[in-house]
Amino acid sequence: MTVHPLPRPGTALLRGMRAPAPPKPERCAFCGIRLAPGHRHLADTAERALVCACTACALLLNRPGAAGDRYRGVPDRCLTDPRHQVAEAAWATLGIPVSTAFLLFNSALDAPVLCYPGPAGATESELAATAWRTVFGDSRLAAALEPDVEALLLRRTRERVQCFLVPIDLCYELVGRMRLRWRGFDGGAEAHAELDAFFAAVADRARTLPEEILR
Repeated sequence: MTVHPLPRPGTALLRGMRAPAPPKPERCAFCGIRLAPGHRHLADTAERALVCACTACALLLNRPGAAGDRYRGVPDRCLTDPRHQVAEAAWATLGIPVSTAFLLFNSALDAPVLCYPGPAGATESELAATAWRTVFGDSRLAAALEPDVEALLLRRTRERVQCFLVPIDLCYELVGRMRLRWRGFDGGAEAHAELDAFFAAVADRARTLPEEILR
C-alpha cells in the first residue's frame, strides 16, 4: 500500500494563494448576460472601442438609427485579392517601422489610421490621404473595406507582402498576442512563431474577394 504524506498545515492554503485567479467570464456590455466564446463584438464609434455583446443586443443596436448609429456590428469575413499585390515599396510610403500592421478607415476622423502591434499594445497614427491613395488607390480590398469594423492586415516577409481584409477584432486579438509574447527589441523567437501561426490561420480562413462584392 502506498502511503501519501499529509500536507503540512497551511500548505494547501498557500498553494491556493499562489495560484492565479481564474479569468472572469465575459458578459454582454449592455444586458450583462454571460457570453460564450466566439461571441459578437460591436464597434463603439463614439469611444473608438470594441464592446462585447450577446446576439440579441448586437442585433438590436446594429439596426439603422439605433442608439444614434453609435454602434456597428463587426463582420466575420476574411478576404484576399490575388489580383492585387501590395508592393514592398509600400512599407516606406506608409512609414511602417515593423513587419506587421493594420489599417482601418475611422469614420469619426474621416481618415485612414495606421496601427501596428508592439510590447505596449497597438501604436496608432493617422495616415496621410496621399499615402493611402498611392498604395491602395487601385485595391479592390481597400474599396470593399467597411469603416470602423474592418481593417487591411499587412505582413512583410522576405518572400512577399501579405494583405487581408479582416474583422477589426481579429487585429486586436493579434495585438494582445504580441503584447503577451514580445521579448526584446524585435519581439523574439516566440513572438515570431506566434505571428507565423496567426497568419497561417488567417490565410486558411480567407476567401477570395468575389467579383460581385463591389458592384
